[in-house]
Amino acid sequence: MAIQAYTNYQRTRTQTASPGELIVMMYGGAIRFLTMARQRIETGDIESGHRNLVRAQEIILELMVSVDVGVGPVAQNLFDLYEFMHRHLVRANVSKDAKMIDEVATLLRELLPAWEQAIAADTRGQGARVPTIADIRYATA
Repeated sequence: MAIQAYTNYQRTRTQTASPGELIVMMYGGAIRFLTMARQRIETGDIESGHRNLVRAQEIILELMVSVDVGVGPVAQNLFDLYEFMHRHLVRANVSKDAKMIDEVATLLRELLPAWEQAIAADTRGQGARVPTIADIRYATA
């Protein structure tokens, strides 16, 4: 019963979400699947790790197709970043490399606040500002 209620809640949430909110949800989902994939691979559950990596890859592909590269170089840069993440996850899945999984998860975690701020600005009537590549704080480690 509780699972059905949660499923209904999630369905309603995605059906009523703004495009920006959907992007934030996809980021959250990708991060969650990457975390689970890493944990499963570390414990030797390769099949489950693979499934979680594939789900994260699918989310990244959805993010890629949501970018309108015709609007300018910022959009193209974002598309290129998503494409890099997808390729990196494919390689991570083949090699079962936890470090590669962490690198993509870190990029997503660093981009997420920019999207959240854009949504918050939009709901306050200030107009949404699309995050730029300059908003990304690349990990130096």
